[in-house]
Amino acid sequence: MKIKKNILTIITISLVILVIFLSFFIFRKLFFRKNCEKSFLEFADKNQSPVFSITNITLFSSADAQNKTNTANSFTLQNLYQYTDIALFIKNFSDEKNLENTLKKVSIDNIKISKSTNCGNANLYFKSINNFAKSDLVSDNIINNSFEFNISSDDNADLNTPILYNNLANPLTFSYINQNIKSDYTITDISSPITYDGSLLKKCNINLEDLACSISFDVNITNNLDQCFKTNVFFNIPLSSDAQSIYDGNIIQKNTTNYVFYRYK
Repeated sequence: MKIKKNILTIITISLVILVIFLSFFIFRKLFFRKNCEKSFLEFADKNQSPVFSITNITLFSSADAQNKTNTANSFTLQNLYQYTDIALFIKNFSDEKNLENTLKKVSIDNIKISKSTNCGNANLYFKSINNFAKSDLVSDNIINNSFEFNISSDDNADLNTPILYNNLANPLTFSYINQNIKSDYTITDISSPITYDGSLLKKCNINLEDLACSISFDVNITNNLDQCFKTNVFFNIPLSSDAQSIYDGNIIQKNTTNYVFYRYK
């Protein structure tokens, strides 16, 4: 009888522990579910009316080389590089300028460059809008992890520096540069003129597939209400199209986009 009573006690205690254990997990699940629902509702509330979006990305691809020397029978170049200038146009969803849709801070981070091969050494650089679509290799402008623009409302702001007008009047401009594709390379076929553009890639027997690359990064905005927004952009470096390729000298691509910024703070 005593043994049966002990077994019954053990079973009872085990059932109580099981009920407590299950109740804990059910409560925890409900708690996290409620918090998740609250987070989703808060996020939805913040993003009922979008404020900013990137509506256009313009890309200009070409090539150039440094330290060019030539003789009567050959042409030798150093640091053959391919570059793509990038312009991101940010717009707001209202014609009225107010604290909500004007800029206080703009930066990029989470930069990812994905190349198909190890041909060259690729990095992202700040590019002055005044030098857009020009060969311009400035080592001091390299972007390592993140980059922040200065915000201005001065009509005479120096656009050779990383400045954005707070009313979104000018685009974010960068340059993707893939250096040292060829170095100390001699071209012996000089029957046709040497042009310092994308045609150099063809002269140097560079396969465009070896230059294929995609880029992505986050664009961060803080407006004048101290609200924070973010979006991620992604694009492929344009090297050819149905009509032409970078071998022809350069290639221009205008992408209509709709990268809507989501507000997270």
